[in-house]
Amino acid sequence: MSHIQPAFDGMHLEAPAPAKSRRIVDDYEAWIDEVTPYYVAAADTGIPFTIDEISRKHQLPDPPHPQSQWGSLPGRLQNAGIIRHHSGGTSARAGHSMVHVWIGVPPTMREMVAQRRREERAAQRAARATERRAA
Repeated sequence: MSHIQPAFDGMHLEAPAPAKSRRIVDDYEAWIDEVTPYYVAAADTGIPFTIDEISRKHQLPDPPHPQSQWGSLPGRLQNAGIIRHHSGGTSARAGHSMVHVWIGVPPTMREMVAQRRREERAAQRAARATERRAA
């Protein structure tokens, strides 16, 4: 069986334009420095947001390894006392999967929140070290 391609009469089907690819920053720390101000500004509004929402709104670049490094950004922002968990929502980027919705910590409380998170992480590290020694 041979395949015969039909002849077109000049009416070519147009394919949709490819999605605009995001710029990828080569250095992770440079990427963090570039995108953080946008999330600080979003936190300062006091309006809940998702990481993807701010990224799309401002057309932010991707980190060197987008599939794994976008997830570390909220942790850094939390550790700096800039954001806190607010609720759950969906994300277009994540295929409408459930994602965290964040809200800003008031600027006057950020250092206190960051200090408390540092203390909690230090206590967790100490507890894990104690468990390892006991085992």
